[in-house]
Amino acid sequence: MNQQKPMNVLFVITDQQRADHSGFMGNSIVETPNLDRLAASGMVFDNAWVSNPVCMPNRSTIMTGRMPSAHGVVFNDRSLEWSANTFVRRFRKSGYRTGLIGKSHLQHGVSKNSMVPFRGENSGELPYQPGWDEVEDFERYLDGLPEDPEDFYGFDHIELSLDHGARIVGHHLQWALERGGRPEELLIDQDSLAPGSDHSRHWRQIYRPPYPEELHSTSFVTERTIAFIDEAQRGQKPWLAFCSFPDPHHPMTPPGKWFDKYDPAQMPLPDSRHDPLTDAPAHIRLFASIDPKDQRNWVAPCGFGNDELLSQAIAATYGTISMIDTGLGRIISHLEKLGIRDNTIIVFTSDHGDMMGDHGLFLKGFMHYRGTLQIPCVIDAPERNAGRTTSLAASIDLGPTLMDLCDIKGYDGIQGHSLLPVLEDPEASVRNSVLIEDDVPMITAKVTPIPARTRTLLMDNYRYSRNSKGEEQLFNLSEDPDEMHDRKATDPQRVRMLEALSEAMMLADDSSRGAPSTEKP
Repeated sequence: MNQQKPMNVLFVITDQQRADHSGFMGNSIVETPNLDRLAASGMVFDNAWVSNPVCMPNRSTIMTGRMPSAHGVVFNDRSLEWSANTFVRRFRKSGYRTGLIGKSHLQHGVSKNSMVPFRGENSGELPYQPGWDEVEDFERYLDGLPEDPEDFYGFDHIELSLDHGARIVGHHLQWALERGGRPEELLIDQDSLAPGSDHSRHWRQIYRPPYPEELHSTSFVTERTIAFIDEAQRGQKPWLAFCSFPDPHHPMTPPGKWFDKYDPAQMPLPDSRHDPLTDAPAHIRLFASIDPKDQRNWVAPCGFGNDELLSQAIAATYGTISMIDTGLGRIISHLEKLGIRDNTIIVFTSDHGDMMGDHGLFLKGFMHYRGTLQIPCVIDAPERNAGRTTSLAASIDLGPTLMDLCDIKGYDGIQGHSLLPVLEDPEASVRNSVLIEDDVPMITAKVTPIPARTRTLLMDNYRYSRNSKGEEQLFNLSEDPDEMHDRKATDPQRVRMLEALSEAMMLADDSSRGAPSTEKP
């Protein structure tokens, strides 16, 4: 598509937001008027899924258009290789200003202390300068702002908010300190009872932060995204802003009035929270038996505890989502004020979901139910019709779609599909299945019950999962959307799904590493 004037791109991503935690996806409790308006003017993908249900692997997939097994970030304990090509790098080479505001998690700094450590030397040495994978280490930002790299995976400008809940680190820390924040209220231990008020008596991860909402990550991301857009406009260059909100990822800590916005007593609870998990993989049954207060660490999967706790968690999560929605409304209003709303593509999605009580479970990763696997996804592109589609889409498709919309060439190794045909016709389809990967290092698999490998295929309204322990699940999502009736032992579709999964895994093998380039640098 040729444009006389290059399109700007606003890529909005939240962290750990379920597909059904927004008004435009049918939630009648959480208030998301700005997201709903965006959905009304864009294309809503009702059948959008992750490529991996864990932060770093899926964010790296969004950036590269490649599966985790291809780009190498298969778990939250390693960084995306410094030389990896990304759709952002292609935009920058095409003359765009490129800014990352908020959460990155392309490097393992924020998660390095919660992983099972490797033993021994690495399998190989990477030819990068020392410190290349330390940009997201929170220690760099404690005594002031360090010098940022000139190119961070294609971004020429970064302002990072590196953690979750009420913990403030990264560029965000210095920003908050300049506005009167107190270090002892910002630099907290996520595994301990944090300063603040209204703590849940059931779980330390639900409370009101001690600082005002003006210092929270959502305010930081909103304000600094607007500032980046203004700077790019002054430079008279097209821009790509990656607006990345750390919420609603746990801890669930909406600040100020947002903590009180939803009454826990009024929160509907999922019926599946009492699922006996009779046919579920062993590690899922174990997770469900762990009370939140007994988590291994603050990110470890666990059970939902009890109804009072679950109600509090949902209410607090909705508070963070409504705050994000208000921030997004400010950004879009600013685009309108500048007169560039009609020349800006807006994408909204999340990196993965959360079980939030479904099947008696909390949090994400290694639990291949739709609560963690399905994501909200809206693409609002000027001159494209609004609508909704049930065509399959995946996180891996977003970068290729944006390059296609902006007439920017891709690169070797891209495995995602452009969704442009679906934007033109919601009945069109660019894929007949979605493959989802989920890996842990062998050392983690040895000391935890988590299987080393899990693979899922979505196809023809079925969800089929198989792990490296030989455990399987098969659900007909059209007849059983809550995934309560495992059909692996009775449905003849199991053989077909297993064959299709094998074919999808073969096609996911990477054939681009080391291939000769025909394009001059």
